[in-house]
Amino acid sequence: MESILLLLVCLAVGVGLQYVKSFPPNAHQVLNQFVIHISLPALALFYIPKIVISTRLLFPLGVAWIGFVLMWISFAFMGRLFGWSRKLTGCMILLTGLGNTSFVGFPIIEALYGKEGLKTAIIVDQPGSFMVMATLGITVAALYSRGVPDAKAIAKRIAFFPPFLAFAIAIILNLSHADFPEMLQIVFQKLGTTVTPIALVAVGMQLRFGQKSRHWPFLALGLFFKLFVTPAFFLLAYKFAFDENGLAIDVSIMEAAMAPMITASVLASSHGLKPKLSNMMIGIGIPLSFLTLAFWYWILGRI
Repeated sequence: MESILLLLVCLAVGVGLQYVKSFPPNAHQVLNQFVIHISLPALALFYIPKIVISTRLLFPLGVAWIGFVLMWISFAFMGRLFGWSRKLTGCMILLTGLGNTSFVGFPIIEALYGKEGLKTAIIVDQPGSFMVMATLGITVAALYSRGVPDAKAIAKRIAFFPPFLAFAIAIILNLSHADFPEMLQIVFQKLGTTVTPIALVAVGMQLRFGQKSRHWPFLALGLFFKLFVTPAFFLLAYKFAFDENGLAIDVSIMEAAMAPMITASVLASSHGLKPKLSNMMIGIGIPLSFLTLAFWYWILGRI
């Protein structure tokens, strides 16, 4: 479980750097841009050409795509009902709609379900969570960061969003049954591994806990939806409505219960969507999810 230790250490390093006077106070913005322009495109270019497309993908894919749309509808409705600002609504959609299905998800799923479970987790993450982030995620970020929605500007922002460009190239390669030369694949893989440490250090640098912070009620609401409502929805849908069982279904439900995606926080912060709240969702959501995941694992073991 060294991957989990890495998450906590990087988060702690980021918090510690807040107190290092020689470290630039806006360094987190540079780190976020590195993740968006280098790390995430590298991940897409490495993993997506290797995905085998089949009907086996439907249930794991549903966790990412249906889960995001469900949170979008839910928080757009609540935002209008309670008069939230567009930036708050956008932040809540991104942080509840995108789960940490790889950096937290992979090591936990492998520990609980082995290599076979990891195969399903990769499906949830790459053609699922990553593609949702690069398409619907950037759409929400662009839509809610602007005062007046501009379809042309949003389409342009999506088209030139580096992870989306990489995703488009990778999909073309996948459909053509092609891939990059092995040397380039190794480069992409190594660059992709920088997502977790760099993004979490950036999160830690912005993480501040204030007892009187106005973000606490929204933090509690967001984590309740991400850690309880979303997995409960898929548990009811897959196990009872569709009467499906098996390893792939259990792994899909566990992935639905993961903490908010680190990259969702980077995306929210880079678009000015309540950066403090988005970073609190990561900083508190990841440690808290270890307890809630144990709960869901126990529930699945008894159904």
